[in-house]
Amino acid sequence: MTDFEPVDFSSLPRGELEAMLEAGGKVLETIRVLGNTSDNVVGELLTESTTFYEWNHYPEGDVFDPRSNAQFYYHAHPKDERPGEHGHFHTFLRPKGMPPGIEPAPVPEYTAPEGENDALSHLVAISCDSGGLPIKLFTTNRWVTGEVWYKAEDVIRMLSYFQIDHVRPSWAVNIWVTNMLTLFRPQIRALIKERDNVVDNWAAENDSADVYEDRALEVTAECPISVDDQIAAVREALK
Repeated sequence: MTDFEPVDFSSLPRGELEAMLEAGGKVLETIRVLGNTSDNVVGELLTESTTFYEWNHYPEGDVFDPRSNAQFYYHAHPKDERPGEHGHFHTFLRPKGMPPGIEPAPVPEYTAPEGENDALSHLVAISCDSGGLPIKLFTTNRWVTGEVWYKAEDVIRMLSYFQIDHVRPSWAVNIWVTNMLTLFRPQIRALIKERDNVVDNWAAENDSADVYEDRALEVTAECPISVDDQIAAVREALK
């Protein structure tokens, strides 16, 4: 897996740093409030589930905001596949919420979905540990989530359009997920760019009939994260 260069926070626009700091405050606030009842974002999302099954989407039917067309769900793989991880959030944006002028990438064997809002794009996944704390971000190949493929530059444009602005099934979790995508925006941009690089290189180096459906390529890029470290770095850059 690619080793990313540390983010140069001093090179980021002040406005972006301020937005990241504000988002970090909201992330910490949700963690604090949930912690008052010994809860966390994962446990909060699973409150209404009597049994947690690997691979199932939580909540059932996913979380979707019909105004922004943002969407996410949480699920888990078998523990031996992802040591140290309890599960992860997958985040998406559907076409009706995308910036103007964005179209699916012209990739081989592409068939447009039937529904006008079905050509969703995966943005990034957020891994959490058993305590519900975020530990890693990663991007994936197309087959993993059944998304439609968009160029990295277009997916990056989508990031600021992701917002879950309602209370179901949990206001705290919706705030947390929304603001994680702002707090870690520089890393997410890098992961999305690397996603395309990895897929292109894989196609060039392997005898794959369709690289986007190649089960041998699942995670395309990943990086460890720490909420506290990220906020500290942003504050330092704003001095």
